[in-house]
Amino acid sequence: MVTIAKSSRNAYVLTHEVYQQVAVNADHIDIKSIDSTNTMPEFIAAAFNYQPDWMTFLYRVRQVFVRFLGMRQERIPKPPQLTPDTLDLTVGKHIAFFRIEQVEPDNYLVLSIEESHLKASLALFREPLSNGLSRYYGVTLVHYNSWAGPVYFNTIRPFHHIVVQKMLKAGDNY
Repeated sequence: MVTIAKSSRNAYVLTHEVYQQVAVNADHIDIKSIDSTNTMPEFIAAAFNYQPDWMTFLYRVRQVFVRFLGMRQERIPKPPQLTPDTLDLTVGKHIAFFRIEQVEPDNYLVLSIEESHLKASLALFREPLSNGLSRYYGVTLVHYNSWAGPVYFNTIRPFHHIVVQKMLKAGDNY
């Protein structure tokens, strides 16, 4: 069992076997949270639709940067324009460039992407609170596949923190 503790009072237990296996030898784990009144589908749609111009600019910078590491980015991703009604949470489908690995539509969503340099997993977990709110945890797990993995990730890490926190905030703004 893996426990993610935000403080001694708040802990969220990850009990999903496949996800536990992914987390065991992760090279990087990052956890962020936000409280929201949104349902899980509302939260997911709003979070993944978030892509302001500065984020698109970061994708353009990434496109140049990864060439120095012997990789390429084929295109600049566009926000998916999701709504809770159009959100397809079928395992194997994609949300943006992430593949859906595990899902329980009212409780959690585990996504992943694997490239030559690393495998990244992003998970959203919903914890119902007693006051009618839900606490949403955004969990990032990274596994390096080659020497380029830590070079790449440590370069983008400051931006990653900002992007994930802003996505969670956008998830609260449906």
